[in-house]
Amino acid sequence: MKMRIALLVCVLGMAAIIKGENYTVDQFGVSPDFNKVNTKAIQNALDEVAQKGGGILRFEAGDYVTGTLEIPSGVGIRLDRDARILGSVNPFDYAGYAPEDNRSMSGLISAENVSGISISGEGTIDGRGLEVALAIDSLHHTGVRVDPGYGYRRMRPSLRPKLLDFKNVDSLKIEDVHLRGSAAWGMSLNKCRNVLVRGIDFVNRAYWNNDGIDIADCRNVLVEDCNIDSADDGIVLKSFDPSDYNENIEIRNCEIRSSASAFKIGTETFGGCRNVKVSGLKVFDTFRSAVALETVDGACLENIVIDGVKAVNTGNALFMRLGHRRGDKPGSFSNVTVRNLSCDIPFGRPDSDYDLRGPDINVIHNPFPSSITGIPDARIQNVTLENIDITYPGRGTKGMGYIAKYRLKDVPEAIEEYPEFHMFGELPAWAFYVRHVDGLNLRNVKVRKRADDYRDAVILDDVTGVEGKIEEATAL
Repeated sequence: MKMRIALLVCVLGMAAIIKGENYTVDQFGVSPDFNKVNTKAIQNALDEVAQKGGGILRFEAGDYVTGTLEIPSGVGIRLDRDARILGSVNPFDYAGYAPEDNRSMSGLISAENVSGISISGEGTIDGRGLEVALAIDSLHHTGVRVDPGYGYRRMRPSLRPKLLDFKNVDSLKIEDVHLRGSAAWGMSLNKCRNVLVRGIDFVNRAYWNNDGIDIADCRNVLVEDCNIDSADDGIVLKSFDPSDYNENIEIRNCEIRSSASAFKIGTETFGGCRNVKVSGLKVFDTFRSAVALETVDGACLENIVIDGVKAVNTGNALFMRLGHRRGDKPGSFSNVTVRNLSCDIPFGRPDSDYDLRGPDINVIHNPFPSSITGIPDARIQNVTLENIDITYPGRGTKGMGYIAKYRLKDVPEAIEEYPEFHMFGELPAWAFYVRHVDGLNLRNVKVRKRADDYRDAVILDDVTGVEGKIEEATAL
């Protein structure tokens, strides 16, 4: 409780409070026009507000079409209810796309190395990501702008603008706005400090890699009361810098629908992630995991509390993984508590009604259990599960897939593999599979199945320091 209060006071006290005058865009000669790309005029308005000492730039009702905008220090963007900032559908309007532009690919709205900025209001920021991504794809295939990182396996370009892209920003507030349709990740926070994201409504299902919120190597971040509907992971913590880390991150009272995982740490995990709390999470129609905690590139993952998750129609409840995909040595995974979690897992695919569905599982299998797995030379330490209630579909049959208890050694270690709840193929348990763990504290953990399953409910393989047990209860 003390950590949560301290974090909240810090974030609310240091998140952007914009000083200065309030201005409207028409004061700077900008008027709404759906048919005109107005990047230069809008950017000039932002810069002029900064030169006047900072303030809020307000967008009144109407459509404002633009390429990349950069928010200067001390400036906030506010959108009235019927105001829309729309991304240009011309890829060359985005920073970092033109071959002679040596900047990294940026977003529709971006900021770097600034402080005290905000985005607020009841209006909408729509990247029109499908149109942008398809235009970029066409330019690649026609040779107009060849993408050196083009992903031929899934036929998608790598050079795509995010919706919101913030790097090294101190004191940032994003509140109440409606966000739509990025061509790539939605909201990207990289090396930011003192961030408040509150009350946003984000539908990001235009194209591949449509994450909701990505938080990388940030400190003092509070995300609360947000609704996220994403084609890829909902809220994700990552670490790209081996010398940096996420610290003091709180996610609370958010609702997530995802064609991947709802809340996730990983997969890029080079530095560290510590002192994280997630509470009041509602998850539904989610293909992969309600909660996935991973360190596979050398990161230290410690002091994580997940408290209060209600997941329905979700493919997997919990996935915890310590692996060694990249980096000089494995990372560490310790002191993780998951409490007050309930999850109902269907037999079929939870996101079958999505217009954009994540990649399917490419192994023959029965329904997968939750798993907590380290590797032989890097073990997970001190995991507590408390007040857990998970309902599984059952229906596991030996004809579909069969790993008996005497064949535990045949479950692959998959040390260097991409971490995902189906990474081991068929598993010999229908509820929990735990391997290479020291310290497992079980308090009021109940699992249920709606139909028969050939497997045991729980398999503990090379696990020490177990307190308590997992109880198989009657299906509801």
